[in-house]
Amino acid sequence: MSLPHPDSLCHRCRALRHVESGRGGQFLMCTATDEKYPQQPVTACPEFVDAQKVWPAPERNRDSILAVLVRVLPPVGVALEVASGSGQHAVHFARSLPDLEWLPSDVDPDGRASVRAWTAVERISNVRLPIALDVTDPDAWPDHADAIFCANMVHIAPWACCLGLLDGAARLLSPGQPLVTYGPYRFSGRFTAESNARFDLSLKERDPSWGVRDVDDIAREAKTRGLVLEETIEMPANNHTLVWRRI
Repeated sequence: MSLPHPDSLCHRCRALRHVESGRGGQFLMCTATDEKYPQQPVTACPEFVDAQKVWPAPERNRDSILAVLVRVLPPVGVALEVASGSGQHAVHFARSLPDLEWLPSDVDPDGRASVRAWTAVERISNVRLPIALDVTDPDAWPDHADAIFCANMVHIAPWACCLGLLDGAARLLSPGQPLVTYGPYRFSGRFTAESNARFDLSLKERDPSWGVRDVDDIAREAKTRGLVLEETIEMPANNHTLVWRRI
């Protein structure tokens, strides 16, 4: 489903929580005003709060990640983005890969609101409405994807989320289709830079279940699910992109 009423201010507002389909079209449901389904398109609203997040990291890393995606993603189909965050990656990648349908997702409703805002502002037609996705819930996953991309989630989440990502990829992907992950990693127990070791400590101070993951641990779990590590690509700022394939 694409954005209904793409010119509406509602898509950039944190109060938009639902898009419902009914007889005669699609309706935007507002949680901030007494008018449950405001007349569209809304061009001004006293309750408007801009949902569009702007994070520096996606602006820095988007082109280096894109250089990998254009090589390894299928030319057509549905690309599921897990933990889309602000939505900056979604619009940049979808714009550069116009024959792919980009399906963003996030467990956080504010993240999904930001994705909708970026999609509306940038007027990207091949970005679908973001879905609520808790990777540890098998019932939350969509029914289909031809590729999966996930950036900067597995270290800022419990280990169960990494396993949930692998489980979901194993269920959705067909043989030969890719799962692409991006972020800081350890290799055979070693950090690639002292800054990553300090980052790991700071993560664990925030939540003991978080931390920079070891690729060996991920690969071992992936193998039991029919996923193999095909390529490891060094990226700027001591990050790596990992390309996994369903076998």
